[in-house]
Amino acid sequence: MKRILIFLIPLIVLTFWTCKQSTKEQIQFEPNWESLEQYQVPEWFRDAKFGIYTHWGAYSVPRYENEWYPRLLYMKDDEGRGKEFYEFHKKTYGDPSVFGYKDLIPLFTADKFNAEEWADLFEKSGARFAGPVAEHHDGFAMWDSKLTPWNAKNMGPKRDIVGELAEAVRAKGMRFVTSFHHAFHWKYYEPSYLLENPDTKHPEFCGVDKIYPPLHDPGDPASEEFLQMWLDKIKEVVDNYQPDYLWFDFGWVDPEFEPYKQEFLAYYYNQAIKWKKEVVVTYKHDHLPPGVAVLDLERGKLDTLSSEPWITDTSVDFKSWSYIDKPLYKPINMLVDNLVDRVSKNGNLLLNIGPHPDGSIPEEQRELLLGIGSWLQVNGEAIYESRPWKIFGEGPTKQTGGYFSEEKDDSYTANDIRFTTKENAFYIIALDWPEEGKVFAESLDYNENIGEIKKISMLGSKEEIGWTRDELGLTLYFPEEKPCEHAFVFKLEL
Repeated sequence: MKRILIFLIPLIVLTFWTCKQSTKEQIQFEPNWESLEQYQVPEWFRDAKFGIYTHWGAYSVPRYENEWYPRLLYMKDDEGRGKEFYEFHKKTYGDPSVFGYKDLIPLFTADKFNAEEWADLFEKSGARFAGPVAEHHDGFAMWDSKLTPWNAKNMGPKRDIVGELAEAVRAKGMRFVTSFHHAFHWKYYEPSYLLENPDTKHPEFCGVDKIYPPLHDPGDPASEEFLQMWLDKIKEVVDNYQPDYLWFDFGWVDPEFEPYKQEFLAYYYNQAIKWKKEVVVTYKHDHLPPGVAVLDLERGKLDTLSSEPWITDTSVDFKSWSYIDKPLYKPINMLVDNLVDRVSKNGNLLLNIGPHPDGSIPEEQRELLLGIGSWLQVNGEAIYESRPWKIFGEGPTKQTGGYFSEEKDDSYTANDIRFTTKENAFYIIALDWPEEGKVFAESLDYNENIGEIKKISMLGSKEEIGWTRDELGLTLYFPEEKPCEHAFVFKLEL
């Protein structure tokens, strides 16, 4: 009898596992919100924590102020920033009605672009997912598209940027991410209609009608032709490159997008099942219902712990997402603190860089990424595959959550601490090095049952760590020498 049970137990386990896998594979998503709520965030995304993407296109050529150059250069009557862009463009290239945005594309040669070098840098930076913007608001597709001649394989670089990076990123063991910003195409170039040309119903705007068919009056709802093209472009990238993660910008909130969004999600999720992959879609604000994808906070954060995984996307540059001549880069310390803070709240970080127009990555940006990578080499144990505790941390620095709420200065102190957990370990991350040589965790008083503390160490240090714990909290003493730069991780073995 015992021998029969020994035989049956693994058979039962195998049968249960097979049925579970079979049920998962049999899910068929329908294009409605109720069906799409079956979606589950994959564990690889919760484990990965950190990714990199790139804003790089013809808008990088002028190197002026930000990636909204294609829109703002036409806003000559705008008393704000648009007028500055218009005057810069006219002085540099000529009047936009003669030399428009489309005429920058031949200057976008990408002659120094090397996908393998990019992927190697991303890997050394500690990223677990990476990739390019597939199409920004300018309407120029960065892949080999059969849907539009305005693509990087046909014009400009004359290379399949998305395809090359998909191959290079995966060769380094990272997941592939690409982003879409093309829902806003319908409204993006409407300021260009103001360039007067009395001989046409729609004023001359130098090729925009070729990038964005069909022409329309400002304020008109998006046409079926435009919406179908929006959907078809996504499907083309999904089918050709099988991305692991699709990031979406704003612009698809108008009601006419609703059935197209549902069709896209069902299509992508069903394709992923065929590929035997688990994929991620992120969205902003209330552009999708909760539960059908993952929430993204642009240049923002949460000020509390979330029960659901989320992500923030931000740039290494305070001013711009694309490369510009006068950037304002964030210090490495701030970028590391941002990553730690988001992870402690059940979030991920997607960090943007802006390569030079020729495809080389600016040295300052390389140093920032490698600095993050150096920190993760020492402290990645507290980040990758970690999960949040019941609270994210404590400290004197007050925070405001939401979109565009990221830190404006590098103000975290050593008394600002964050918590992460993993199996039988508990991590306390101090966001600075204290002058007094210790930190105090009030949340971990003697009554807080986190399990018996067997040992406390600091990642990267061989020195013995002193500590005391009583009814007031847990006091941790720092070693004599710093094991790394930036945030410092205590590991509690339980």
